[in-house]
Amino acid sequence: MKDRRFIEESFPVKEVSKESAKEKNIRHGHISTLHIWWARRPLASSRATSYAALIPAPENDEEWDKKRQFIIELSKWENSLNPDIIEKARRDILRANGGKPPKVLDPFAGGGAIPLEALRLGCEVYASDYNPVAVLIEKCTLEFPQKYGRVKNTGEWGHLKGSVSNPLLEDVKRWGEWVLKEAQKEIGRFYPKDPDGSIPVGYIWARTIPCQNPSCGAEIPLMRQYWLAKKANKKVALYPYVDGKEVKFRIVGDGYESMPSGFKPENGTVSRAVATCPVCGHTVKADITRKLFQTGKSGQRMIAVVLHKPGTKGKRYRLATEKDMEIFREAEKYLEEKRQKLMEEWGIDPVPDEPLPPRGTLGFRIQPYGMKKWGDLFNPRQKLALITFTEKVRLAYKKMIEEGYEEEYVKAVVGYLGLTLDMV
Repeated sequence: MKDRRFIEESFPVKEVSKESAKEKNIRHGHISTLHIWWARRPLASSRATSYAALIPAPENDEEWDKKRQFIIELSKWENSLNPDIIEKARRDILRANGGKPPKVLDPFAGGGAIPLEALRLGCEVYASDYNPVAVLIEKCTLEFPQKYGRVKNTGEWGHLKGSVSNPLLEDVKRWGEWVLKEAQKEIGRFYPKDPDGSIPVGYIWARTIPCQNPSCGAEIPLMRQYWLAKKANKKVALYPYVDGKEVKFRIVGDGYESMPSGFKPENGTVSRAVATCPVCGHTVKADITRKLFQTGKSGQRMIAVVLHKPGTKGKRYRLATEKDMEIFREAEKYLEEKRQKLMEEWGIDPVPDEPLPPRGTLGFRIQPYGMKKWGDLFNPRQKLALITFTEKVRLAYKKMIEEGYEEEYVKAVVGYLGLTLDMV
């Protein structure tokens, strides 16, 4: 058969798969850090398969071996911006297609890996997707950098004057910092620093249910395991102990008090909705656990605070205090005020009130626990943070328009801010 392509004859699957697996550990410069996508294709395999599908099958063993080795080199992350290798790949593709860039269509482009690599190889690319999140990811990956991320005299774009190497990057940084500072002014008080200057970067919570043993009734913190850090050089865990009919905790491990003998942090109080009371040992069956959630008899408890001290490496931990809960309750109260204010301004509830997809869709299996709407996935302080950042991004859009930015360019900048917010 004529016009057979290389990929139809052979492909270095093992070697390209190895390079693809390495991408899981790449953070800086990889499009996967832009936004989560469920079925993101590795760039290595996307680049290699696109090239192999666009060049002809080899005519002899020597040519086959050379092309095979080149595909392996092309798939390596460190060669994704290697001008010599990329230019050679482009020349090969042009030569195989009569000197014209081939047209590549990906109608289900998702995270944009295949269109991006086809663009890198010099093709004329068309990408689409039914999911609007995917479309925004594709625009921010494929379209906006090409359209706005190049050297330009930016005198007419607002604050940027003269020639800027990447105006899009500069404005995303500028307005991202503006959004952060404005949000900090408003809700920073709900994330106070510790006396030593440490900044809270996370809070460890546990859902709770009452023990169903009539003679007990203790509050059971539902925790699958107690690890806070589990690395080769750092192992820290929450150690539960019983005080009367109350479950309390201590922090144990490296840098804290010694790990008690025989303590297994991987063994928590709940597994597959079956809960065990640490106080009396009573077992709560899975259907009862779910019923307690559905009837509003579950609760939540802040267990610990994760901290980072500027100028130091790593994180440290401390137990949550009553003061932490007071601040949380203040945030909860402020949420209701702000939610009402934004509802009046926007005409919609700023906290998503749409129903969750059917059980099992995209891995959602929480509906039996009484969580029916998207807003149910977050606690009050998280909701407050999310709607505040959303408000500031919308305000950034207005300010950019007021400063004379082109509207389409503003949409591009805000697109990146929106994706960043969606990863909070």
